[in-house]
Amino acid sequence: MNLIKTSSIVLAAITALITVVFFAWWMFKDPIMFGNEKFDQVGWMQSVATINTDCKRGDMAYDLQKNILSKGVKRDAVMALLGRPSYEEKNLIEYDLGKCMHVYHGLLVFFDGNDNLVQSRISSH
Repeated sequence: MNLIKTSSIVLAAITALITVVFFAWWMFKDPIMFGNEKFDQVGWMQSVATINTDCKRGDMAYDLQKNILSKGVKRDAVMALLGRPSYEEKNLIEYDLGKCMHVYHGLLVFFDGNDNLVQSRISSH
């Protein structure tokens, strides 16, 4: 009986540790995966045609999201800065970032009804 109790406590502790490590990684994965390079408009535009690099725009995505795309910026200004999106809807545009760490990613930019930027985030497909 004592062995079962000890095993249960050890299993619970290991599960808790794995959970904490996973969520810590999840919270900090964008700066780790995408925080290597400052945004460069020319590099961003040129990388759209690049097929040699898997994560063609990923290195600039975190800087762009955190430091350049701020709430309230007009949709036209975002598109003038980033070029034609890979995907477009009424309140959303997406830019292809490429295959980063074996998963395809995109930069999603959301707008309100007045075409003001509401939020941006990096997504995986």
